[in-house]
Amino acid sequence: MEQVLPTVGGSGETSYASNSKIQEKSLQATMPMLGYAIREICLSLRPAEKLVAADLGCSSGPNTFLVVSEVLKVVGDGVASREAASPDLEVQFFLNDLFGNDFNQVFQYLDEYNRKKEEEEGEEVGRLRVPYYVAGLPGSFYRRLLPCGSVHYFHSSHSVHWLSQMPQGIEQLNKRNIYIAESSPPDVVKAYQNQHQKDFCRFLEFRHAELTDQGRMLLLLPGKKNHDLPYHGVAHLFRLLAQALSTLVSKGTITEEKLESFNVPLYYPSLEEIEAVISRQGLFGMERTEMLEVNWDPFDDSEDFSSVDVAQSGKNIAKYMRAALGPMIAHQFGEEVLDEVFSKYAANLSEHLLQEKTKYVLLIILLKKKV
Repeated sequence: MEQVLPTVGGSGETSYASNSKIQEKSLQATMPMLGYAIREICLSLRPAEKLVAADLGCSSGPNTFLVVSEVLKVVGDGVASREAASPDLEVQFFLNDLFGNDFNQVFQYLDEYNRKKEEEEGEEVGRLRVPYYVAGLPGSFYRRLLPCGSVHYFHSSHSVHWLSQMPQGIEQLNKRNIYIAESSPPDVVKAYQNQHQKDFCRFLEFRHAELTDQGRMLLLLPGKKNHDLPYHGVAHLFRLLAQALSTLVSKGTITEEKLESFNVPLYYPSLEEIEAVISRQGLFGMERTEMLEVNWDPFDDSEDFSSVDVAQSGKNIAKYMRAALGPMIAHQFGEEVLDEVFSKYAANLSEHLLQEKTKYVLLIILLKKKV
């Protein structure tokens, strides 16, 4: 699973770096909550203590250093206003993703980011320079990653809805569906929910061990508005992709057996589900939560159909879904089918957008470690 989950690397047309606008917009929405968390952490630091932060599921591309940049800005403001514990405060960042992530590109962006940061600091007045250090941290966040009590702040964006493995026992139950759909039997829904709860409990347990006593963790993940409506919102994205794959089955390009054995290892929880797991486990307190709705097409900021080019929107959505799911689909069906699958998928999306302006839900959750 970990070998096929990393997003498309590089900087080409189908790469994650070139198709991560929706993640960028989502990250911007977390900045007020991030700022609050870092300010609270700075106030709790001892005079000689260094701030340690980790981004879980950093992927690669221009978004990788948005969190780094915002943390440094908040810390710099705190040092300049003397709200931070020490004027000599330093920051250590760990950038985490699976071993197959394009870390080469991450550190190419780091070089570019460092140069840009030096230019900005040379022009700014009144803000003290904050020394910072960045290290890669390959590995699954469903395992321990760092020493006990060593991290002040965890950030995870568009990551913890990925499962550690496929839900067990659904291979022959979810006929021609690749995610939870209206035709999915209840056992499929339950299997997805159970796997997510198991993974999320383990994720919380490991992060609790790694955080300092005043540590915070900010989670941003796509979800659903209502626990009782598992087929709405983002689930339609996978229904339309399943239809595109079914078209290739009808043409004989891929086999029925391969489609019936293919399901995506994702789960989109409701806020109610997340709260229930956190409350039951008792390791974290929920400081702040927010739920947003955003258009499927990251380049569409409109609220109606009047100015939307549905053909272009379909292509935009298909591109960012390909950047995330392309390696998995290539592993199951062969890389040679990718262009045809996502071309058909774009057409399906455009047709759907003619009927309904569908949005998906973003959950933003700030947790504080309980001691």
